[in-house]
Amino acid sequence: MENYPDRPSLPAVEIGKWNKLRVEKRVDFGVFLDAREFGNILMPKQYVPQNCTTDDVIDAFLYVDSEDRFVATNETPLAMADELAVLKVVEVTPIGAFLDWGLPKDLLVPYREQKQKMIKGKSYIVYIYFDKSSARLVASAKTYKFIGTNLEFKPGDEVDLIIGNGFNIGYNVVINKRYQGVIFRNEVFQYITEGQAIKGYIKQLREDGKIDVTLLKPTENRTEDLAEQILSRLKSEGGFLPLADKSPPKAIYTAFQASKKAFKRAIGILYKQKLLTIEEKGIRLIE
Repeated sequence: MENYPDRPSLPAVEIGKWNKLRVEKRVDFGVFLDAREFGNILMPKQYVPQNCTTDDVIDAFLYVDSEDRFVATNETPLAMADELAVLKVVEVTPIGAFLDWGLPKDLLVPYREQKQKMIKGKSYIVYIYFDKSSARLVASAKTYKFIGTNLEFKPGDEVDLIIGNGFNIGYNVVINKRYQGVIFRNEVFQYITEGQAIKGYIKQLREDGKIDVTLLKPTENRTEDLAEQILSRLKSEGGFLPLADKSPPKAIYTAFQASKKAFKRAIGILYKQKLLTIEEKGIRLIE
């Protein structure tokens, strides 16, 4: 391809990701974008920015359509290449399962990349990647082949979670779209659902490489803040709250988004400071 000294160089093109691409030519049905080693790629007319003209550099997400052609769009998928995601199966065929990832062409999980046979309507944690041998974007449920180590984390770090499938003692989760972890059921005091994006915290990095996470803020930062919240709530509620040592964990979480253990620790601090009394049916502010 001819070099243009007056044109700034652009980063390498990646299929399955957002790219900055130069408009090579306008046609009635869209524009062709210079995708360097992948040739000129069509962005259909409905996705072309208004007033776009030749030599403009635009943002485009590149993927492979139903006819195995590279195509560009300005639509945002649920996840990109080199990321973990929680995606739902919309069809099962002789070549594998197809997942809804937010674009017109569903994402294939070949049978060889399934840990067990996938079922239509169920969601799975998968890793998305561009398979150079077939020139296709595909997904794999065998995520252990792709995810790295967790050395970047330490207990207490805030992370972005996506809730995956539940099992007998907890829920599998995606951490920062790069790692997998587990939330235990006995530490969940709010409604969560598959695919939900939520903030969480690293609880423990296990020797087997697995990561335990929690939805509760770290204790070190939480107890004093929680004590202040309880004191403020007591004052606004007329000096009494119907929560105490024997209250259900869910009632405590609903009121303060805290575990029962953290709540008991916080009211213990206030009790020692002689700011409240602990009664059988609740706590009462000392005037």
